[in-house]
Amino acid sequence: MSRLEKLQAANPQMKIYSVLDDEFKAYGRVVDICTEEFCRLVLENVELPAEGTKYVTDIDCLDKSEKAQEYNELLCGQMDEQWGLCWGHNDSMNGLEWHTCNEFNIGVTDIVLFLAKRGEMDEKNRLDANKVKAFYVPKGVMIEAYSDSMHLAPCEVDKNGFYCVVGLQRGTNFKPDPEKKMDAILRGTNKWLIMHESIAGTERDCIIGTNWKLNPIEE
Repeated sequence: MSRLEKLQAANPQMKIYSVLDDEFKAYGRVVDICTEEFCRLVLENVELPAEGTKYVTDIDCLDKSEKAQEYNELLCGQMDEQWGLCWGHNDSMNGLEWHTCNEFNIGVTDIVLFLAKRGEMDEKNRLDANKVKAFYVPKGVMIEAYSDSMHLAPCEVDKNGFYCVVGLQRGTNFKPDPEKKMDAILRGTNKWLIMHESIAGTERDCIIGTNWKLNPIEE
């Protein structure tokens, strides 16, 4: 039984797709490129926290590497991309964010992403949780998530935690300038976020329904 099959058996409450399935094509694409060096750099230089998740917009061992420059040229039209990392322990959707640029992710470990489309929100920025889909990303696979694909921190497939490389247009996810105009759901530069209603405490700008939770598999 494959790890995806084990994961699906442990989570009968939801359908878990693979990013290799046609279902993913509406949300992004799988990038056919070697990720071995980035994965090695992460595992050699970054430790997992005991609990919770961390996110750093740019990790020196990745961002300043020759491989990053290669990715920028091949994938980003020679634009300046920041190569950061999200890592730790997570099993719940909790919220969804989006940017005005596409996002590159590499599952250094197997991960699951909860994804939805911006166009599925209503006029009050509310999203029905039943519109959210779960996608399995095998370790070593790079994906490009489109800018209208809502996402947040990955979920771990097993209890050993997860690592996920995050490539975004430089300047994204920084602290916004409070003296400039911004709307209620702008939580960082080029970062809009809505939380699940149980966390948001509001009748708008939230995800309504199930706060999807992934049961990790036993190793």
